[in-house]
Amino acid sequence: MKNLICLFVLPLLLASCAENPVPKPKGYFRIDLPEKDYRRVSPDCPFSFEIPAYSRIQMRSDRPETCWFNLDFPKNKAQVHFTYKPIENNLKTMLDESHHLSYEHHVKAQDINTRVVMRDTSCVFGLVYYLEGDVASPVQFYLTDSTQHFLRGSLYFNVRMNSDSLQPVISYISEDIDHLISTLSWSSNRCQ
Repeated sequence: MKNLICLFVLPLLLASCAENPVPKPKGYFRIDLPEKDYRRVSPDCPFSFEIPAYSRIQMRSDRPETCWFNLDFPKNKAQVHFTYKPIENNLKTMLDESHHLSYEHHVKAQDINTRVVMRDTSCVFGLVYYLEGDVASPVQFYLTDSTQHFLRGSLYFNVRMNSDSLQPVISYISEDIDHLISTLSWSSNRCQ
């Protein structure tokens, strides 16, 4: 009986010692992103721009007197929060505040890259901040005509931030933000 057990157990022991087990790497779900398609909107504010067809504007009910709204991406659980303010001899203050809000994330950010926006013919000037790492807001920007209008936007996700798994969506929505910036036009402006 002992010999019979040894005949079955010994090959199993030898076979299990052949290689060290290797843990499988962490995987992420596949994210299907829709085709790019845009439509022009003017959200009861002194400007208009093109937004993705798969997004929607939600005016902020807690701020009905202002032009504050969110651009909602429901399938991606993301929103771009917009705040608009007219310039009243306070452009430097708004620029400093926007810079400060973007660089508040430097503690978690691995890197912060910027892109200057200069569309002279449309009087659209600004700065886009691309924050890398597990930051709360991976893309932030401000746009102004430097005399009348100031618009700020920040991308947020309604999920726990993991830049590795969200990178395809961050890149995808960043392209939409870049398109929005390139199509922005002020309703009343000396450039038009």
